[in-house]
Amino acid sequence: MNKKILLKSVSLFIGVSLLISACGGAQPAEDQGGPMQEIGEGEGQVDIIAWAGYIERGDTDPAFDWVTDFESETGCKVNVKVAATSDEMVSLMNEGGFDLVTASGDASLRLISGGKVQEINTDLVPRWNTVDSRLQNAAWHTVDGKHYGVPYQWGSNVLMYNSEAFGDSPPTSWEVVFKEMTLPDGQSNEGRVQAFDGPIYVADAALYLKHAQPELGIEDPYALTRVQFNAALELLREQRKIVGRYWHDAFVQMDDFKNEGVVASSSWPFQVNLLQFEGEPIASVIPVEGATGWADTTMMHIDAPHPNCAYKWLDHSVNPKLQGDLAAWFGSVPVVLEACSGNELLGDQGCTTNGLDNFDKIWFWKTPVADCGVGEECVPYHEWVTNFIAVIGGR
Repeated sequence: MNKKILLKSVSLFIGVSLLISACGGAQPAEDQGGPMQEIGEGEGQVDIIAWAGYIERGDTDPAFDWVTDFESETGCKVNVKVAATSDEMVSLMNEGGFDLVTASGDASLRLISGGKVQEINTDLVPRWNTVDSRLQNAAWHTVDGKHYGVPYQWGSNVLMYNSEAFGDSPPTSWEVVFKEMTLPDGQSNEGRVQAFDGPIYVADAALYLKHAQPELGIEDPYALTRVQFNAALELLREQRKIVGRYWHDAFVQMDDFKNEGVVASSSWPFQVNLLQFEGEPIASVIPVEGATGWADTTMMHIDAPHPNCAYKWLDHSVNPKLQGDLAAWFGSVPVVLEACSGNELLGDQGCTTNGLDNFDKIWFWKTPVADCGVGEECVPYHEWVTNFIAVIGGR
């Protein structure tokens, strides 16, 4: 993995236009006549909105290049617009002019319900059947049996900790970052823990409460009734008293663990792997409560200007070499399991290192909606945004 990669952050200051799905269920836009039925000659280019590091052509490191061969084979030049947050991706897709976006689960349902992405004809993606069957019909890109994207990569949000601070008693619960306590090194955790800087982090609090307060009846940390949501907010307010920083920059977080005395936080395998590679006393765990995580999907704009090149990229995006190389670069897990063996950059243990075996412990990000199917109305995403801002602001 390369230090120059920039990972995801979540913006707290977003416009009302980004919250289009906040008040209802994730229903697709009005039928536009169905998906494409055949791929024609390429238009000469494809324009993609992507996370930094997701589409590499060897400019940063020559070993990581899955664009050049695609351009040579198809004649479709790849243009990439890097987005730093899910909300920025939604905004750019609302503006239009792009073909594809590598959307995370906290954006994909908003794009579907907002009518900004089109149904995908998986018959036009020859490698579709090689995609992990657990992801082919995932709820964050499949609505009413229709697919609105092709899975790309996934990863888990782990509990990263300093092994010297915890000694022979490593943490087993998310409680260590939510409640004030004395750690095995004899010091309080106050000011020594971090929390993720984004509204979707409310789900992490809800997941902890699902186990710590079963009487709340939380079944899905993204489908919270008013009572459940308020309980999660109260926990986050309590947590604020001990949080040293709300993190969104992976490298700032790594520096905090190395130089600022931080000993426990939610994190990604990327940070864990790199800190261990540097010889730092770092370990990670999926706690007893499980963990949240992200699964990204390449989705096609409803008015994609270069649909033929876009479909060609969709198939290219799930070829085993690209999948393995990307996982090695990003610290993620391929959606094509064939990529987990025989890849020189990833290595035969790379998928395990990046969290492959944690799949069943993960609650993948998805957009909270009011019509959540639990028998009563749930708190929609726009309220997650405004309330999380209030919490970290001390209100």
